Amino acid sequence: MTLNDLISQIPPLDEAAMAEARARQDQLTKPQGSLGRLEELSIQIAGVMANPRPVIRHKVITVMAGDHGVVAEGVSAFPQEVTPQMVVNFLNGGAAINVLARHVGARVVVVDMGVVADLPDHPGLVKKKVAYGTANMTQGPAMTRDQAEQAILAGADVVRAELANGLDILGTGDMGIGNTTPSAAIAAAFTGRDPADIVGRGTGLDDAGVQRKIQVVRQALAVNQPDPTDALDVLAKVGGFEIAGLAGAMLAAAAHRRPIMVDGFISTAAALIAVGLAPAVRPYLIASHHSQEQGHGVMLDWLGLQPLLDLNLRLGEGTGAALGVSLAEAACKILDEMATFAEAAVAGKLE
Repeated sequence: MTLNDLISQIPPLDEAAMAEARARQDQLTKPQGSLGRLEELSIQIAGVMANPRPVIRHKVITVMAGDHGVVAEGVSAFPQEVTPQMVVNFLNGGAAINVLARHVGARVVVVDMGVVADLPDHPGLVKKKVAYGTANMTQGPAMTRDQAEQAILAGADVVRAELANGLDILGTGDMGIGNTTPSAAIAAAFTGRDPADIVGRGTGLDDAGVQRKIQVVRQALAVNQPDPTDALDVLAKVGGFEIAGLAGAMLAAAAHRRPIMVDGFISTAAALIAVGLAPAVRPYLIASHHSQEQGHGVMLDWLGLQPLLDLNLRLGEGTGAALGVSLAEAACKILDEMATFAEAAVAGKLE
């Protein structure tokens, strides 16, 4: 399948299912609109899944991992060796995302999109390595255009494979030391904002480190001149393999009418790429939370997304997405399981 084939398969939301879901919400035993965002969320998911009473049972969080040549510029407080070490931690069930996924009843799918190290074989690891990390984007493109497309299609393949195991909602997660730097560059390219408005502390940089990181992003943009009207160009020049994989996963989820729970800064950079490639993806996206990372609000505004939570999270891994998945499931249960006034034999409507 080509990238254009994948993009062409994304349908619009089902307006009839949304209208039916909205009508049912207005008949449930509560004042109309009193469950706020949960009502809106259930109606959106009805449209996504073309089902006026959607049910979320199979919850999947894909954590995609990749390394970045730009770490040579000193943009991270952690060394690159942490990326494969954390992937092993995910596989052993010991990371924050594993805990939260167990909490919400989701399965975690770990994908090597471009880790510098060779990872051990493990039944929980999907190997889609495009290369051993990206090139240093301050010196030229992070990857070739062909590699960018390959990584997107690899991410889409992960979702297609998981559909066979049951997938009603996709949560997105990431791992990659240094990956807030390409994410900031992607955001700056699309929004036109100065990197100083977007670049944050990442894994915990001090003030001098943040200033250095801003200059690194400015240099990468100046050297590569990514074209914001060509999302594949932006991805190839200043992106990352895990970001590409997540963008592909989003495209595939939308093509199969599955809601997409977007995590924080890195996942939202992937959403910028996905929407840049296929604007039809946007109504399938749900922003799980507002990251503490400085530029996340700029990215959400560009996408037109309102986050469900604001918990000062900045970990990544899909941790915010896991919590968002729980809310999506709750929203659908309200729509499906609550009684209507007629069913409950409650007189009139509550005001």
